[in-house]
Amino acid sequence: MATKIRLQRHGKKGKAFYYIVVADERAPRDGRFIERLGSYNPNTNPATININFDKTLEWVNTGAQPTDTCRAILAYKGVMYKKHLQGGVKKGALTAEQADAKFAAWAEQKENKISGKKTDLGSAKDEARKAALTAEAKKNADRAAAIVAKNTPPAPEPVAADEATETPTE
Repeated sequence: MATKIRLQRHGKKGKAFYYIVVADERAPRDGRFIERLGSYNPNTNPATININFDKTLEWVNTGAQPTDTCRAILAYKGVMYKKHLQGGVKKGALTAEQADAKFAAWAEQKENKISGKKTDLGSAKDEARKAALTAEAKKNADRAAAIVAKNTPPAPEPVAADEATETPTE
């Protein structure tokens, strides 16, 4: 039986989230599956991915073929890299300790990149909020000035000196 690692869609229209499952390749998209490996929520920024790393690695090593999207997700989480390093250990190109050290360094670098993106998004959100508040304050001040200008009576026009000294001649 050929197995695939693929996404199973859940959620409402426009707000989809997915389970990452191992299923027979002949089963329908949302149909029967063999095992659930995790979940993927693309609605958050950055996307939330929760997987059982060991089970997923075991399925990939057993021959389960991930779909294109699942392959990208597994590469993002490091499952495909770990499989690659294990292949190097089997061939004798690396020792197990070297492979573990390489994977740990990669995982730390990846975590730093993700946390950096989260902080950048948070600071951008704060800056947008501050800009919106200053724009709103300026707009409120302009509106208040317009109301004051509308409610104050116009000042009487001063009478010119020539007009005051003229006497009517009839």
